[in-house]
Amino acid sequence: MPCVVALLAGCTASADEGGGSPGAVAPNSSGGGGFVVRHEPPAGADRGDASFLRDRKLLERSSATLNAFIDPGRRVTVVARSCEGEGSGYDPESRRIEICYDDVARERALFRHAGHRPADEEVAAVLVETFFHEAGHAVIDVLDLSFTDRAEEDAADQFAALMLLRQGGDGERSLRFAAKEYELTAAEEEADAESDGADADGDDGERDEHSPARLRAANHLCHLHGSAPGRSRDVVGPTLSRSRAAGCGTEWARVRGAWTERLAPLLRR
Repeated sequence: MPCVVALLAGCTASADEGGGSPGAVAPNSSGGGGFVVRHEPPAGADRGDASFLRDRKLLERSSATLNAFIDPGRRVTVVARSCEGEGSGYDPESRRIEICYDDVARERALFRHAGHRPADEEVAAVLVETFFHEAGHAVIDVLDLSFTDRAEEDAADQFAALMLLRQGGDGERSLRFAAKEYELTAAEEEADAESDGADADGDDGERDEHSPARLRAANHLCHLHGSAPGRSRDVVGPTLSRSRAAGCGTEWARVRGAWTERLAPLLRR
């Protein structure tokens, strides 16, 4: 993917915050700072997907959870909008996260093709994980942390896992669905690569900064298993190998500890 920060299709968010009247705003307790949500009017084809995102208040609830946990000391705008296939992302220059209405349709089609119907819960979980991933990029920006592109993407995935796992059983379920999305994406990419005679990981010259989708799925499942092994024995299998699962407790403790240390200046007391 060409941009620093997209989770699915990939885009760099526009620095222009125009293009529509402000919509719902998530409250926060940090004055002019924190994650603040607005919804732009959707393109005609995205109206149903925009309603799905708005009516469930997915971004408002997730932003409120994040604002209760950390104070970034500055405003980060979270904009729901029609992206015309570009994909959700974070732009450090404007401190703006974009979550795309058209991602809703893409995720719904992916899960329905795999037999999940109506797939509302799955789609909602993926969108929340997407938001937390992009929020991870925003936090990395606020803290002025230095990563290579791939390492930053992995760290943002870890931040998303941290935020979901802090929510207990509901968050664990959402992380499972996010891992399933990466598994389905990997299978789709592998099928396309086989059809085109290309490498599914991008050896045809189209590599991006993210880890391969199947590895991202394994990472999420490892973090889930490491955080709650008694409730997640069933995730050990084709994606998360038994040998890796044996070390997931230690791996998750390291990941959680690293992020807790990084977040120390931002944590609400």
